[in-house]
This record gives sequence, C-alpha cells and structure tokens, in this order.
Amino acid sequence: MKKFVRYFTGLSAIVVLAFTTSCKKALEEKSFSFITPNNFYQNESDAKTAINGVYNELYTYDLYLQPFWNLTVLDDDHVSGADWFLGNSGAGNPQGYWGVDRPWNGCYTMISRANTVLEKVDAITDIDPDVKKRILGEAHFLRGWAYFQLVQLYGGVPLRVFALSAANPETNVPRSTVKETYDVVINDFKEAETLLFPATDPKSGEAGRATRGLAKAFLAKTYLTMASGALSGASITVRGGTDNGYYSYTKNVVAGLEGIDSKAYYTLARDKALEVIQSNDYSLFTDFKDVFTKGNRNKQEHMWEIQSLAGTDFVNDMHAYFSARSPFGTGAVWMSNNHYKDYEDADTRVLDGVTHRYQANWGTYYYYPSYKAALYSGIAPDGTNYNNNGGTDDKAFITKFSDVADASIGTSDAFFPLMRYAEVLLMYAEAENEVNGPTPAAYDRLNAIRTRAKTIPATPNMNISQFRSYVLEERGREFSLESIRRFDLVRWGIYLQVMNKISQGQDNIPKVRSMRNLLLPIPLNELNSNTAITANNPGW
Repeated sequence: MKKFVRYFTGLSAIVVLAFTTSCKKALEEKSFSFITPNNFYQNESDAKTAINGVYNELYTYDLYLQPFWNLTVLDDDHVSGADWFLGNSGAGNPQGYWGVDRPWNGCYTMISRANTVLEKVDAITDIDPDVKKRILGEAHFLRGWAYFQLVQLYGGVPLRVFALSAANPETNVPRSTVKETYDVVINDFKEAETLLFPATDPKSGEAGRATRGLAKAFLAKTYLTMASGALSGASITVRGGTDNGYYSYTKNVVAGLEGIDSKAYYTLARDKALEVIQSNDYSLFTDFKDVFTKGNRNKQEHMWEIQSLAGTDFVNDMHAYFSARSPFGTGAVWMSNNHYKDYEDADTRVLDGVTHRYQANWGTYYYYPSYKAALYSGIAPDGTNYNNNGGTDDKAFITKFSDVADASIGTSDAFFPLMRYAEVLLMYAEAENEVNGPTPAAYDRLNAIRTRAKTIPATPNMNISQFRSYVLEERGREFSLESIRRFDLVRWGIYLQVMNKISQGQDNIPKVRSMRNLLLPIPLNELNSNTAITANNPGW
C-alpha cells in the first residue's frame, strides 16, 4: 500500500514527503506549533522528521521537479527536442534558463539540513539505536550525494560540514579544490556505508531511503568519476557528428584531477562495485520493458528512485515533457534520430523503450521512424491510420516515464532513477578493463546488460581502448535521457569534442559548446554574499 510521512522543512513548517512501500506501517503524523532546535531534537520521532526534511529537498523546484534534470538531461549529444524547451540549457545557454541557480541552492539546502541532523540526532537518547544509526547514515549519504553533484557541476566548492551556530558563525567560506571536495564525498559515502543497513534488512526503512548497497554504488561511482577524469592520453571512440560516424578522440584530463593515480581509483571503483554485485541484494529485470512500469518501482534493479505520489504535491512533469502524448500535444524532449540508430534492430531498449505509434492530443496519429514505414505506418490492426512526413515527425519519444497514474494531466507520479543496478554492472566492466584489460569478468558484466536487451554479445577480443569505447556507448544506450550521458562525456574529458563535432543538432538545436560549458556558473547571490569566493567559473 502507499504511504507517506509528514515532516519539517527546516523547523517551522510541515510538508509531506512521499515514500512508497508495501506491508509496512505508515509513520504517524505529528503536529507542532513553534519549534526551536532546543525543544525539537528530543526523541526518535523528531529524528525521523528531521532526516525526512533532508530528503524533501529532492522533491522541490531546486532539484528534481525540473531544474536538475533540465540542466543535465537536455545537454548532451543524444537528446533533441522542441526549441522552446531546449533553447536555453539544451543549447549551451544555461543562464537563459530560469532554474540555473537552483541545483546549487538545492544541494546546499540538503547539506545544511544534513549537518544539523548529524549534530543533533547523535545526542538523542530516546531512540532505538538501530534507527539512530540508520538516520545518521542517511544524513552522511545525502550530504555526500549533494557534494558529489556540486563538484561535478561546479568544480571545487565551499565545504560546509558543520551547521551554522554561535560556535560556527562564518558564512564566508572559500572554494576548496576539486580533490578536497571529492575527499568529503568519499568520507561521507564511507560513513554511510558503515552505518546503513542492506536493502534486504527490515531495519533499512521505507522504500526510497538510502541503503548500504546504495552507498557502496555511489562510492564506486565517485571513484570511477575521478579515475576516468584523471586518465591521461587515452583514446576513446564515440559515434556522432553530423554523419553519425565513428570518431576517435584523445581525452583531456578533467581540471582539478591532475596527478591522481587513475589506475588506483579504478581499482577502488571495481572492488566497490563488486561488493554490490556479490551482495546479491539486486538483480536486473528480465525484460527491459519491465524496468519502468509502475508495479516495479523500488524493486530489484532500482537501487534509488525519486519517489512520487499521485494526488499529492510530490509529483513532477517528466511524463509531460518526455512522453509522446502530452498536454503540449506531443512531448518536448526525445532521443535524437542518430542515437536511435546506435541501437541494433532487435534491441528492446528501442523496440519497447521508444514509442513507435502514438496519437498527439490534437488527434493526429504518428509513427516512428519514417525509414521503417513497413513496420509502423499505414493502417494498424485496429483500423487507425498512422502517418509520418519523413522530417519533423521523426521524433523518438522514450517510454521510460509514460506509465503514470493519469497521463492526461501535466504533472504526474513518474519516478526518476538515481541509481540502477545496471549501472553498477557497467561501472565494474569499465573499471576492470582499465585495471586488467577486457577480462572475461568485464565481458560478463557488460553482456548481462546486452542479454537483457536481447542483443548479441559484445564484440570479442577487443583491446582496452575498444572495450572502453564500447562500454561508454553501452552506457549511452542503457541510460538514455536518465541524466548520465553529459556526466560521462565530461568525466572522460571529451564533452567539448563530441558536442562540437555535431555542431547543429536535430531540429536545429545548437550543440556548439565552449570551455565555459564544462561547469555551471556559480549563482550571483552566492558571489555577492560569500566574499571568500573571488571569481566565477571560467567564462561566466
């Protein structure tokens, strides 16, 4: 059954946080009048309310109601869409987007709340020891997650690991280095790993909460991000450009990661991913079409998802923007035609993961793609006639966010994946290749993804560079429009090369990028209020 928790966003207002689970008792609601830190952090109920307040920031217009995915999903080589929606962040102009400052604000709100939880909950005595342990682990995880996003999006950032107080009143905090920021991320994920419970343990809490396996997965991803960013002189081949050809690039070292031992960090990434694999707490769904159904939310492969609940404030507009039929008429974001061609014909990630026949809300029936008219055009078995003009009608709408409670409304209960077990397998394959070459173990994890997609196994006998390129492109196929591709191109140091090779994308969406597009601009409010930051990111 569905459940939800009431909690504070700060210490003076009550909001609702939605979690979904089955066969668990809902947390009781508690009403408050005026709350101060001194009279709030008294017992287990207060501690639960406080940690829920950290999660709550994920569900706001700072982060996943739109700004975070708008600034990341729309800015890669595999996405296209309507110019009215992609014309800012999707065209390399994030400052033209109303939410450009929101990820910074949202992440620091999470950090601030997590700091308070870590300092106050530790002193509570009227609480089950296992619940306290879990809550402290969640706070470490969420703070680590927030800093992980910040360092990828902005570079080195101010490190605030204590709550503001009379003992810690300083608000002017300088930027730390990229390496120092990653050190905080790693320390928080390590702390979370020791404090949290496995997902299969009843003490891990409701669905949607951080678990031990999730902390391990993000620790592996942190190591992987640093390792690939630090790798020097490596060659990597990417399919793209105006002709959708294969182009080889020599990667650049990501700024701030110079001098880091790439192989050592890849070893850490591989070993941590292997711990998740060997825990047997997770597994792939047998069919790709099952990954994004309502009935499979929070199950099996889904290590962490943005939770939504129809009929509450915890909804989003993913369905409206990404699905074929939309309140706009048709959706505003789709997979590019060139990326669609990167899949084999039998690949279920496009057979089931792309809408081939649909009706716009103005009544017209369309099919995709025009060059497969024999499969999808003309009169369907139900008598409906599907047409395509062979040009602007070629829009590869994904199905990932289409299974919602009510598809006719603008906001819905679509879930958004933040970590799938499929990524753990591909992280292992990438890391093992960089440490030992394309071993059978690396192939096994890569081919587990391809087997699920009903495609042929990966090309045998590849060298390190070929396997590296194959895994990167497999990640592109598996996680299309899941806010992963841009981060992959940036951490490999090929974002500018890949984007500029395209120049002008499908539907006249500009793909030209400059050095400033590697990082987002630090918000002006932060620059004005924090005098310890003396300059914005390059180009802003």
